[in-house]
Amino acid sequence: MTTDRTSPATGGYVQPELDVRALAGVLDGEYAEVRDLVRANLVRHASVLDEADELDMDAYRERVRELVVEMAATGQTGMGFPKRYGGGGDVGASIAAFETLAFGDLSVLVKVGVQFGLFGGAILHLGTERHHDAHLPGLITGELMGCFAMTETGHGSNVQALGTVARYDADAQEFVITTEGDQARKDYIGNAARHGELAVVFAQLEVAGKSEGVHALVVPIRTDGGTAPGVHIEDDGRKMGLNGVDNGRIRFDDVRVPREALLNRFADVTPEGVYESPIDNPDRRFFTMLGTLVQGRVSVGGAGVGAAKVALAIATQYALRRRQFAAGPQGEEQLLLDYGLHQRRLLPLIARTYALHFAQDVVRTQLHDVFSDLEDDPQARRLLEARAAGTKALATWHATRVIQECREACGGAGYLAVNRFAALKADSDIFTTFEGDNHVLLQLVAKGLLTDYASEFEDLDQLGMVRHVTSLAVETVIEKTSAHKLLERVRDLLPGGDEWDQEAGLLDSEYQLAMVRYREEHMLAGVARRLKAGIDRKRDPGAVFSEVQDHVIAVARAHMERLVLEAFVEKTRTLPDGGNKVALGLLCDLYALSTIEADRAWFMEHGRLTVQRSKAITREVNDLCRKIRPLAGGLVDAWGIPDAMLRAPDLVGGA
Repeated sequence: MTTDRTSPATGGYVQPELDVRALAGVLDGEYAEVRDLVRANLVRHASVLDEADELDMDAYRERVRELVVEMAATGQTGMGFPKRYGGGGDVGASIAAFETLAFGDLSVLVKVGVQFGLFGGAILHLGTERHHDAHLPGLITGELMGCFAMTETGHGSNVQALGTVARYDADAQEFVITTEGDQARKDYIGNAARHGELAVVFAQLEVAGKSEGVHALVVPIRTDGGTAPGVHIEDDGRKMGLNGVDNGRIRFDDVRVPREALLNRFADVTPEGVYESPIDNPDRRFFTMLGTLVQGRVSVGGAGVGAAKVALAIATQYALRRRQFAAGPQGEEQLLLDYGLHQRRLLPLIARTYALHFAQDVVRTQLHDVFSDLEDDPQARRLLEARAAGTKALATWHATRVIQECREACGGAGYLAVNRFAALKADSDIFTTFEGDNHVLLQLVAKGLLTDYASEFEDLDQLGMVRHVTSLAVETVIEKTSAHKLLERVRDLLPGGDEWDQEAGLLDSEYQLAMVRYREEHMLAGVARRLKAGIDRKRDPGAVFSEVQDHVIAVARAHMERLVLEAFVEKTRTLPDGGNKVALGLLCDLYALSTIEADRAWFMEHGRLTVQRSKAITREVNDLCRKIRPLAGGLVDAWGIPDAMLRAPDLVGGA
């Protein structure tokens, strides 16, 4: 960053004073009141952190259900639903509430996500008034529990290939839902094993003998306290974590539901059996339906950031009280966080967590604008879908890495279940694959980059994308998709012209941004060239795409890291001058330079980093860690995690 951190009198570094309360206000943003409500509920029900270890699985599941209903009564979980049904009418607030709930027991979090985000969100966004009137009041209070039955044993990420079939019987004016073999059974479905009464079932719709693609229907799975006729439910049993959530498998044996059970916002079937939709193109219709469910990915990304914060808060507080090894012959043993290596382990992760927090702010705002009809533009929706997918991938991978590093940084005590890392590791691990496998999601990001989020975006499967890209000149691909047109005239955008690598200041945010932008756009050009070369040689498009998949994922990650850095830089620039702005500037520099350092081989291979410059970046990262070290306690305190949620008596103290 270009913020001045030196004293005019001495020219030396001046340690900023951190105003933790003010920084907490920046982080909580416009939803501070919502977040405080969730924090109060977390503290009120903090005993569930112990009960997760003490209760057997059935009792734990019931306890989690009770807590979800109790939290619903406070209004915390219904904020995204219309006010006329008892909700809060604020999509952004619902995401902020979910992000904050991630400080607590993650089974409670996921149960809330299944009930209000997936099940409730599907009825809200895919259904019409008849479904809203019938189901929303009960599901908002938690009186009506439901499932989101999309994933199948044989198909998770490839939703278009689901095997469950819903055939329309015009004589009876009913849909007949059938599980066509073991691979088509609905699997890993939250709320299915115990508590769900209804399920939103995704199935191949057949009308008059013709398949119309995947649609969603509301199907009762329990009636009068027992399993509904024709419905077969199995318990998935114990999992690596999240054992307070009753995941199960569902099979349908010619289960009949009325015609009105079809969630018909985007398509309907007349009583006589005529299929109708305002969206003629079946692929576009499918992606439009799935696009309304993007809230789940935004929520999981935020939850990943929240889980990472808990782990870092515990590990940082431990490192500020635990001593190990004397610095000199007679000296007192040294605090862990005074060791350069320990700083290197934790502080860049704190910086990246702040960066992802601000990136999450951006995607939450985009979601709110799109779903509140403040931004009613098809391209805005596609940009949201891609950004939500990429942010979810980066945030959940980050959580997994952070929790492991923090556990190791707390030694043997971190391995004890009482100190919460066991639960954090086990419960958050699934975040990387539910709501979309992260690698598949990054392919969605890359697809948007390569096709410029064009109007034909929804129509392009992988092969269609390859053909689309290879039909253009590589320069056209870059010109259409590049955010900064970097390849048109590199020197115009890089500080120092041809000598930018040597002359630009490492702490200049424009230098940092130029580096990550160059990497993204150079990678994008490389993928386009490789695709085009393969097609020019008359090779099969599927084989060509498969060979460049690793390159495609690298482009998507580079793109997302650029967006994350831009969000951090922009947030820091908007703050008033003072200690907090300087502190966030240090964190932003640390995030940027540690990101460049982690990929230094690429930058050196492509002539953007000399050996001397690479070493200078490493020295700067170490120096930034030393400067941030005195601020570390305040930086994690500003996240506002209730003490009861840390639940690590051996590490941070407390009962």
